[in-house]
Amino acid sequence: MRPRVAMVFAVAAILLGSAMLVPAAYAKLSGDDDGGSGGSGMQIVAAPEPTAPPPPTLAAAPVSVNFSGEFFSWALMDRESGTISGSKNLASTSSTESMIKAWIVADYLRQLGDKEPPARMKQMASLAIRDSNDGAADAVWGAAGGSYRVYPNGQPNPVIKRAVDICGLTDTKRGNVAGYVGYWSFTRMSPRDAVRLGDCIASGKAAGPKWTTWVLDEMSKVRGSVKEQRTTSGGGKWGIVDGLPAEIKAQGPVSIKNGWTPLNYDGNWHVNCLAVTEKWSLAVMLRYPQKKGLSYGAKVCASVATQLVTPQPGAALKVPQQPIGKL
Repeated sequence: MRPRVAMVFAVAAILLGSAMLVPAAYAKLSGDDDGGSGGSGMQIVAAPEPTAPPPPTLAAAPVSVNFSGEFFSWALMDRESGTISGSKNLASTSSTESMIKAWIVADYLRQLGDKEPPARMKQMASLAIRDSNDGAADAVWGAAGGSYRVYPNGQPNPVIKRAVDICGLTDTKRGNVAGYVGYWSFTRMSPRDAVRLGDCIASGKAAGPKWTTWVLDEMSKVRGSVKEQRTTSGGGKWGIVDGLPAEIKAQGPVSIKNGWTPLNYDGNWHVNCLAVTEKWSLAVMLRYPQKKGLSYGAKVCASVATQLVTPQPGAALKVPQQPIGKL
């Protein structure tokens, strides 16, 4: 019996010694030995916590649209750096249509300074933006000093000339269609100038310190779909804003002003989309056959916006996308 007892004690001693060695070994690997020297073994370091991805925004990126029409151009301004990117023809022009109404309203209000406009004129200014009402825009145009006369030497109307001077526009010119040369809707503007105009409104240069917030707020409250069109007004909430994910819309108001008219002199829809936020200003300008309808242009504008969302693809995939080849 004694040999067996001795063997049991020997095994127990071995097991106990092993158990005591484990924490010592762990301490050595961790550098927690009594010498305080940090040890010479491996360091066990906690994995860094994953950082949250940056919030989505719009940034320069390739854009591919299977567009069928006479004119397609777009531009994007990073409002923090002032950098403008876009299509190769971003300096080419098309008629502004109702997109210019945002400037007409801003120009009128800036001239008032700290004064309040008459109640009727303030209502006209709101309707010109929210409902793209032509009669209301005409009233504000006249109050701002606009007219339909043709100025000499190819000069635009003073209202448009102030946009050129105040906002630093380089491509904008008065209309050149016979019979409509002095009309605000026929003003020729490039997408490059359109994003400058959006930045000019958002920065406060266009409407001045008292009225900038009011103008941007009205632009964020544009209403009505492509189906809500009347003779002199219509729904204008479509295009770029439809191509933005909810995460971008949640960052703050998206102020927009679209322009759209089917013009018989060339048989085309003239469609323009402008949107501006604190971070960026985006414009898309189009001319395409009338038979395609307004919804075609609205989807092209939305598609451009979606393709510029960064980071890709997660943020962009959260908005419905129209197949490019089936616009």
